[in-house]
Amino acid sequence: MLSTTSPAETIAELLTRAERPLTSFEFMPPRSEEDVYRLWRATDELVPLRPDFISVTYGANGSRRDRTLRCTQHMVASGLRTVGHLTAVSQSVAELEQTVSDYHDAGVDHILAIRGDMPGGAAEPWVARPDGLANATELVRLVKRVNPGACVGVGAFPDCHPASGDLDLDARILAEKVEAGASFAITQLFFIPEHYTDLVARVRALGCDIPIIPGIMPITSFSQIRRFGELSGTDVPADLVARLSEVAEDRAAVREIGLEAAARLSCRLLDEGAPGLHYYTLNRSRATTELHAMVRDRRPGLWDR
Repeated sequence: MLSTTSPAETIAELLTRAERPLTSFEFMPPRSEEDVYRLWRATDELVPLRPDFISVTYGANGSRRDRTLRCTQHMVASGLRTVGHLTAVSQSVAELEQTVSDYHDAGVDHILAIRGDMPGGAAEPWVARPDGLANATELVRLVKRVNPGACVGVGAFPDCHPASGDLDLDARILAEKVEAGASFAITQLFFIPEHYTDLVARVRALGCDIPIIPGIMPITSFSQIRRFGELSGTDVPADLVARLSEVAEDRAAVREIGLEAAARLSCRLLDEGAPGLHYYTLNRSRATTELHAMVRDRRPGLWDR
């Protein structure tokens, strides 16, 4: 068990104060040493924007796990509040405990604890290791046991988790993760605002007040539409697909339409009371920084409170 004290406010504390929407950016783990330095440059470019936190997803195998930890160390050294991701996929309890300790040693006491998908994606049936964990709720408990001072975030699913097929069950599971020690949630990417507001309403009806931050990703290439459906079951509105289909061969036009749709979605969510925006960058900071600038221009004053 680790002992942690930190003078900096946690994400949970920032959300409790709720003076303004939070802004955060998420990156993927580098696949090579060259990608490590690209990711460092991309995160360094975000420092002037003063994001409330930044995160890098988790590569569970050895080399990618080590690169993930190195990238989180670089983020911490850059002065950014850093969230380390942790998944239960293909790992033993002992390995998970060690990773929580490694994060703590790197100065990372915010952890996003998610079950994760099997190597074949969300459609592949989940199989827990005999010496591992069965779900994200157990993973939250493990993190809080190893590092009681950790601020733990979890995933949420506006479009329904592919494995459950039950929106009410998804809400109950989120509430269970809060009982296990989670302090905030970040949604899987989605494109229909009512799916987010419906999720929040179902969770609140259970008496659970966890802040739920919507995850946003602008469509910047036509091929992404199919991947979103295959990997996460995300629904892309038919009218948006139609508009993108008309310009599918024009990358600049696809990008423009995708950014505009993401900006409208973000503004709608903020109007509905979303506590912040979490941008999925795909390791490209340019599109998401442009998107955030669009949102700020359309909702002036929100971030000045």
